[in-house]
Amino acid sequence: MALDALCMAALAQELRGELLGGRVDRVTQPGRCEVVLALHTAGGNRRLLLSAEPGRARAQLTRLDRENPAQPPAFCMLLRKHLSAARLREILQPEGERILRFSFDAQNDLGDSVARHLLLEAMGTQTNLILTDQEDRVLACVRRVEGDLATGKRAVAPGLFYRPPDPHPGVPPLIRRELEFRGQDPERGAAELLERVRAGEYVPTLLMEGDRPKDFSFLPILQYGPQVRSCPQESFGAMLDRFYAASADQAARQRGGELYKTVKALRERTARKVANQSRELAQARDREGLRVRGDLIMSNLWRLNKGMAGARLENYYDPAGGTLDVALDPLLTPQQNAARYYKDYARAKTAEAALTAQIAKGEGELDYLDSVLESVLLAEGDRDLLEIRGELEREGWLRRPRGAKKEMKTQSRPLAFTTSRGLRVLVGKNNTQNDHLTTKLAGRDDLWLHVQKIHGSHVILCLNGGEADPQSVLEAAQLAAWYSQAREGGAKVPVDYTPARYVKKPHGAKPGMVVYTTYQTLLAEPKPPEKKV
Repeated sequence: MALDALCMAALAQELRGELLGGRVDRVTQPGRCEVVLALHTAGGNRRLLLSAEPGRARAQLTRLDRENPAQPPAFCMLLRKHLSAARLREILQPEGERILRFSFDAQNDLGDSVARHLLLEAMGTQTNLILTDQEDRVLACVRRVEGDLATGKRAVAPGLFYRPPDPHPGVPPLIRRELEFRGQDPERGAAELLERVRAGEYVPTLLMEGDRPKDFSFLPILQYGPQVRSCPQESFGAMLDRFYAASADQAARQRGGELYKTVKALRERTARKVANQSRELAQARDREGLRVRGDLIMSNLWRLNKGMAGARLENYYDPAGGTLDVALDPLLTPQQNAARYYKDYARAKTAEAALTAQIAKGEGELDYLDSVLESVLLAEGDRDLLEIRGELEREGWLRRPRGAKKEMKTQSRPLAFTTSRGLRVLVGKNNTQNDHLTTKLAGRDDLWLHVQKIHGSHVILCLNGGEADPQSVLEAAQLAAWYSQAREGGAKVPVDYTPARYVKKPHGAKPGMVVYTTYQTLLAEPKPPEKKV
């Protein structure tokens, strides 16, 4: 749901109580339209998430960790320049509007005290996040908007003075329906609700349909009847974390299913191609019959004539002295028919080498696509799925959609666990991550583990210069077995392990493919992890 104006008023009250007077310690931009400000306040450290993503626009306190791109985007760098060490002085909301204005006391390059304003406009497709100076001149924005003098459409771009959007007063649809359900006049009821919100009389409420969050509000909602429960939450921040995390998980599962189907179709197409090539190879290997027919024609030229469709000839290659039916093209002379058989024989001989190479390549592609399918199953969210899709685009399996915006380059984090003896274990979730984990993150003496001869994650047991105890090695091997195709079997499987210095990636190898030497093997049961860190 979109954050409505009344709910935003209650949310602003919570933010004022938690953040006013806080100093900006850090600015990050985990997504194209998301910014996180880390503030040090009297009550401790807080993280303010500002999202300008259409349909998910909001301002909230968050406790969820978000992965950041390797290189901060330009918008993030500008925010850091203007807001680092700035103090949050004021949070304003124009009445009835889905706009929040965060005003900061900052310093310019000369050390002079200046005002900076960060505005969140949470208005559907026009959602934006805008930074302005003390004169309300735009310094930066997430989305540039071209103005139109004919229609009066405002422009939003650096260097222009900020002009608020046209007002859109009105009772939010959810609240209008709720007030009508309760038999109240929507306009008068909404005004009363606003006064109650200003007095602090609101309850962050998550609306649950079964075990799935359906909506949220600042008061219990009764209009849906008993099938939707109103569940009070401790804060707007906790409520919105839960709501949007569930929403993102559901969307990611759907996108993961679609990507899985896409990769599965690619694999089936490749498997059909390999099967056809295998049949062609079998025919090519049976080419001796072509040469024999050519030889028999040449040995019987005296009895063959143009216009014949076939002949039964004595097969002097047959130890038993049998005959062989030889098909002929009646439009060709006997010599030309023999030449055709010799040509087909030579072509089949050449095809055998080519088909053998093509089949080996196809089997490698099938092996690679199997590893990608396993990666999709391990994906934990959109970032993992984007990483897998990007890998498929780089490998030439998928085309980048026309007009698609370039995603911020981000290296997602591997799964992290701790053994019962306190050693850290890292588990890759896809081929790109496996390569990074094995060739970049792992220390030379860290242990590298992988299930033997089947697809699975690269697992690193971090030793930090110490020794690997048997129990930690076993637990790391159990993780390697769990995060592999052996997971469903349940039986013990062989897991190879070796110091990471013995693991190499050959030049030109596909993502996730490595070779290793000087290894040991133990049997480990696929065991789900008890706790991630």
